[in-house]
Amino acid sequence: MRKLIFQQFMSLDAMAADAAGTTQFFESPVYSATSDDDLLTEMQQFDTILLGANTYKMFVEFWPSASNDEQIVADKLNSIPKIVFSKTLQAAPWGQWPAATIEPGDAVAAVQRLKQQPGKNMVLWGSISLSQSLMKANLIDEYHLRIVPVVLEKGRPNFYATGSLDLSLTESKQYASGLVLLKYVPRS
Repeated sequence: MRKLIFQQFMSLDAMAADAAGTTQFFESPVYSATSDDDLLTEMQQFDTILLGANTYKMFVEFWPSASNDEQIVADKLNSIPKIVFSKTLQAAPWGQWPAATIEPGDAVAAVQRLKQQPGKNMVLWGSISLSQSLMKANLIDEYHLRIVPVVLEKGRPNFYATGSLDLSLTESKQYASGLVLLKYVPRS
């Protein structure tokens, strides 16, 4: 069975987006330069990227036109098939790359179905509302959290309304920038 791996950058106070709803707090090259090599290695285990509609809209503005000179993960990220969970989008183009597939139905049922299919693992990036619904349904197999050394005080927390999560730390790594990668799996 395929695993669903949730990867998220978040602030020290567990915000996934700042008060304006942006992710600018972690978009500094200081943080990506120190962890992109590891992210590129991790991406080798994925054959599907899951995105919510808002994260898709943010990603599609940058990634399809980013070159590997700008972001070492660009070509790999762009080449992996994507599924966008949305009841409103009719299409999800991805620049010169193949368009993402739209999943308009129930995300929990769709992910349960996807996990049963053959293939590599799937990754869920950002997508706060989608990730919260999948956390509630206990469908996330691993949590890869990149903690950015900033405190936002206000913003959108990722673990709000997810229910109780009991996680076990499997790996941690500190980067020179102060960024910390924490990997967890559910205890049950």
